[in-house]
Amino acid sequence: MFAYICVGSNDLGRSAAFYDATLGVLGYQRCDTSAESETSWNGWIGWGRYENEGAVQDALWVCKPYNGAPASVGNGSMVAMWASSWAQVDAFHAAALIHGGTSEGAPGLRLLYNPDFYAAYVRDPDGNKICALCRGFTSRQ
Repeated sequence: MFAYICVGSNDLGRSAAFYDATLGVLGYQRCDTSAESETSWNGWIGWGRYENEGAVQDALWVCKPYNGAPASVGNGSMVAMWASSWAQVDAFHAAALIHGGTSEGAPGLRLLYNPDFYAAYVRDPDGNKICALCRGFTSRQ
């Protein structure tokens, strides 16, 4: 359904360090836009899949708002990223706290949702809410 998701940042350097660490432990790498005009990507950094100048993509982008106003968070907005194991969820949460994020929910099973819903919730340094989620297990692998 989604081609990409974008969240705002007031400090791209800080965001880059945060997302390199947190999404890196989930296996996501930065999108390669080097074949395209550098000016079209000024103020944007992405992680995930990006091919054929965006004709094929599944990515999370962090950017400075186009209108020049400060980035702000949406009340009730959240981006959830897949993790392949509980260990990845744990590592995501730890990396977030080390790199300027704050916890919105430590790693654990959320039995309220499903018996295999293992997740951690954090806020990035700009306040965007991000989740790492693993499904398919009811005990530590």
